[in-house]
Amino acid sequence: MTSDSRIVSGAPVSGAPVSTADVGAVAIIRAPHLGLALLSLAMGGFAIGTTEFMSMGLLPDIARGIGESVPTTGHVITAYAFGVVVGAPLLVSLGARLPRRGLAVALVLALGIGNAMTAIASTYGPVMLARFVAGLPHGAYFGVASLIAASMVPPQHRGRAISSVMLGLSVATVAGVPASTWFGQNLGWRSAYWVVLAIAAIAALMILAFVPATPGNPEATVRQELSALKRPQVVVAVVAGMVGFGGLFAMYTYIAKLVTDEAGLGAGAVPLFLLAFGVGSVGGTWIAGRMADWDVERSVVLGFVATAVTLVLVVPLAGVPIALAALSFAIGGLGSVVAINLQVRLMHEAGDAEMLGAALNHSALNVGNGLGAWFGSIVIAGGYGYRAPSLVGAGLAVLGVLIFVVGGRVVRAREVRS
Repeated sequence: MTSDSRIVSGAPVSGAPVSTADVGAVAIIRAPHLGLALLSLAMGGFAIGTTEFMSMGLLPDIARGIGESVPTTGHVITAYAFGVVVGAPLLVSLGARLPRRGLAVALVLALGIGNAMTAIASTYGPVMLARFVAGLPHGAYFGVASLIAASMVPPQHRGRAISSVMLGLSVATVAGVPASTWFGQNLGWRSAYWVVLAIAAIAALMILAFVPATPGNPEATVRQELSALKRPQVVVAVVAGMVGFGGLFAMYTYIAKLVTDEAGLGAGAVPLFLLAFGVGSVGGTWIAGRMADWDVERSVVLGFVATAVTLVLVVPLAGVPIALAALSFAIGGLGSVVAINLQVRLMHEAGDAEMLGAALNHSALNVGNGLGAWFGSIVIAGGYGYRAPSLVGAGLAVLGVLIFVVGGRVVRAREVRS
């Protein structure tokens, strides 16, 4: 893992399974403490995962704090997602020439600033703006962190290295989100966002201490980075992620209300269901890295299909606490499988703009985040209850896999004819 040799890969045969060995050409960077370097990058993901998901568990508390309804307050989740969508391609393209370690530190500190803004915001408008600002560095951070992680290992282990970075996000759903939700419920919802600021500061210090200096690309240009958006397979994967991942968030955005209104439990039980989701996410991340090293395309399809089935089951079983916990666990795991494999797919299809490819995955997933929350608010406002968003989510997951499979085949057929 400390070789100075280059990883050289050619494009796979059209229609062949994509493995992580096919993902671009990256110089292997020496990391004196590889485990600590990956842990440091994962800590940044931990801060991001905590702030992204804890807002869902605290939605009723935030709504009371700013004097809005829960469906209306759900728009702050959409605002964060919109920040990710805007920030990922913009910040990655502008920062492609910068040293990657320094860029990672700057992005995680920017995340902390966005959370501090959220903590001091007092009404709906300022909270919306603060969540947008907090979302800006999200996708760009995972883009640069994934590329740094991939540069420290041989090609056959790249899927696992990338999943190690994403593991921070998954562990956040186990530890950071339940803990911050508890803080928010007992010490005021603003306290949770101050906690994220502290986590971001710790992550920045760890990255500076343990991640090796990694140069940027001095020849990169904004136009060159954004050229990845013209690649048909990139577009297919991004759109599939936007639509399909909305299925998960259509259910998870309103998990607090599923627990209290449908399962009949008190608000104090909400962190336990967030914990179930988080444990599933950690397990799914571990599996996803190995699935990516096996077959990325099949892993995405299996993940989407299983997500749709699980979301359908939420409708009849949400009233049974044990069943709802098990379904939350499954949704967490499947979300990780889809997210990580889509990220590896995009890094491959983006060609020389690998960092943008990885960042675009988080733009896509956060469009799904916003779409899921929005569609969920529509059916809830229409009087269909808090189970209905899961059925909508199942439809989004099915549509996502159809876009991924059919769109991918159409593009490959056109490439063969040309």
